[in-house]
Amino acid sequence: MFDEESGTAAEELGRRPAEGSTDLTHDAALLSHQIAARLRNLIASDELKPGQRLRERALADRLNVSRTPLREALKELAGDGLVTMSPKRGAVVTELSAAQIGEKLDVLGAIEAFAGAQACRMASDTEIAEIRALHHEMLAAYERRDRANYFRLNQEIHLHLIAAAHNETLRQVHEQINRQLFHYRYQSSSDVSTWHTAIAEHETILQLLNARDASALGACLQRHVHSTWEQLSASGIGSSAGPVAV
Repeated sequence: MFDEESGTAAEELGRRPAEGSTDLTHDAALLSHQIAARLRNLIASDELKPGQRLRERALADRLNVSRTPLREALKELAGDGLVTMSPKRGAVVTELSAAQIGEKLDVLGAIEAFAGAQACRMASDTEIAEIRALHHEMLAAYERRDRANYFRLNQEIHLHLIAAAHNETLRQVHEQINRQLFHYRYQSSSDVSTWHTAIAEHETILQLLNARDASALGACLQRHVHSTWEQLSASGIGSSAGPVAV
């Protein structure tokens, strides 16, 4: 099962503002963000499936939270494109067509290619060392066949690469599109036999980053994102809509 919380998030979800608190608005916003993070993980792990209606009462009971912060969390997910709000059906987990997945992967590949090239120019040695450390942690998760941590660390590597580009606009655009594809990228990791390909690609990414080869790393990252579609197609996701160039 995909990790639903990190650190003490489970405790945070049940926290209420302390008596006499002068920062109720901040506490409420924090709670709704934590609920949103938990829902993202449930969507990514397919526990909340694309097209599924999200009934507030049942979901609030499941998460052991009140409905007011839950509604705010659903609005946040709607802003990310993970949830669709309908006057008749309420909140529904967004379901992307094969064409939509392909389009978003096209854009994500271009963003990560640009970010990789920029990281070669802008990243500090410390930032590269952190990415290298994450890579070794991912290798350990691969050896254990620990899917949840393998996927989490895989994503962390990509997010650190984006951060190493030192471009806030790039980071924000990447975050939004990556959230919309989070579920599908997680599903593409379901076949353990394909992990070795991703590991090999990450080895190459790390080598090119160490060498600060901007052009080669950009091209490598674009191919790496493209491989997500190949894995999704192999698993049958979106196959009914026909092939999509990514």
